[in-house]
Amino acid sequence: MSIYVIDDHPLMRDAIVMVLRRLRPAENIVELERLDKLASAVKQHGMPDLFCLDLKLPDTTGCSGVIAVKQIYPDVPIAVYSASPAADMEEACIEAGADTYIEKSASSAELTAVLRGLLMADADAEEPVAAAANSGKLSKRQTQLIAMLDKGMSNRDIATELEISEHTVKVHLWRLFRRLGVKSRTQALHHARNHGLLSSSGSM
Repeated sequence: MSIYVIDDHPLMRDAIVMVLRRLRPAENIVELERLDKLASAVKQHGMPDLFCLDLKLPDTTGCSGVIAVKQIYPDVPIAVYSASPAADMEEACIEAGADTYIEKSASSAELTAVLRGLLMADADAEEPVAAAANSGKLSKRQTQLIAMLDKGMSNRDIATELEISEHTVKVHLWRLFRRLGVKSRTQALHHARNHGLLSSSGSM
């Protein structure tokens, strides 16, 4: 398994790789300048377990890179980063399948927090996904989140309660929404009530 960092700007690519090496020193990190080199790189270096993807590559337009990666690797998390403000592109990227959006103006500490949160959330998501998909059950973390949403807790409240960052809360929520096939807290709660997920969360 490898982490793929796809960016045509060497300085930004180096910054991302440096953070990843601190977070996952044993992980194989593959650096690419273009998206069209991904297929051959995967054959050479193995399947991906995380993508760090620059939004604007020489061979992508808008969210096309996110869409292309998600079509081929639907279960692999994607961290998108861009010079565009989050207000402009974050929602479109999440809609296209990204798990998190990082502005290039973010500090090293912010970048580290976001990537650590994504890697932690990915580890949580490994609580057997296949079994969960077959049984319709949620992971322990997702069950906690549903209960907290039902209490009307904000991202900040959830972060404080679980002793994690708000970035990590966002990643967990995005994964929960995708797991349930919904796009908002309201839809998630509606789904949970209709499928008996709240009663199970209350018993924990």
